[in-house]
Amino acid sequence: MEHEYIPNIISDPSYIRISDSTLRHVEQHPTNDTAALTNQDKLAIAHQLAKLGVDVIEAGFPNVGNNNPNSSDGEQVPVICGFVRCNKAADIFTTWEAVKFAKKPRIHVMTTSKDQIRSREEIAIARDMVSYARSLGCSDIEFGVQDVVRSDKEYLYEVLGEVIRAGTTTINISDTGGYILPSEFGALIADIKSNTPGIENVIISTHCCNVLGLSTANTLAGSYAGARQAGVSVNNIGKIPGNAFLEEVVIAINCRRRQQLGSLYTGINIEQIAITSLM
Repeated sequence: MEHEYIPNIISDPSYIRISDSTLRHVEQHPTNDTAALTNQDKLAIAHQLAKLGVDVIEAGFPNVGNNNPNSSDGEQVPVICGFVRCNKAADIFTTWEAVKFAKKPRIHVMTTSKDQIRSREEIAIARDMVSYARSLGCSDIEFGVQDVVRSDKEYLYEVLGEVIRAGTTTINISDTGGYILPSEFGALIADIKSNTPGIENVIISTHCCNVLGLSTANTLAGSYAGARQAGVSVNNIGKIPGNAFLEEVVIAINCRRRQQLGSLYTGINIEQIAITSLM
């Protein structure tokens, strides 16, 4: 059953939104298997992701066109999310133009600082870019922070508080370096929940890279600590060494939710996992 969608609210505190970035990574990091995919191929994958029951499809950068999957028989309607770097208003405008006709459009604004957010100027840029996205009519904005392991925590809390105040609805905490351990990542999510102004008004999301082979474990630790959106991709697709496996995260939650994971659950149709994985 499809949950009522409110960008910054999940009515059931045990529900985990699944945000799939397979299509974005197909665009960003093509392999021998994915480089030849046509727009129609990608649209077919998107419809299969909808059948699978993902809550959010990160469709990538706006140059892929307007083939947004909205609905067909037997599918829920996922959020269609365009990805953009947090540095140019023109890019945010282009991204919004690409997704705004989806039934549930979202923009994911990611910080440009690779190592950490370093300056007051960058905080102001982040705040202004979120405000600009809101001014265009986008009411569903995800703000991503890269490589949080090397970010100063007090500075991290401040920038998150500023973009929340500007209108962000989801905060994405990314271990793009893939260096953190599950206990550390769970503690980080708990710290963000305890110390970020306005955090109770947004959804916390995670994005974990698989450098140490811990992306699934870190994603589960983040969810147990309070994140309510899990960033994943089918078959670990992404820049080497990939992201959290959708199939592993979902099956782990499904199998161990009552014993170890506080009765968390997702809306994924388990029967569609193998079909999706083979596409």
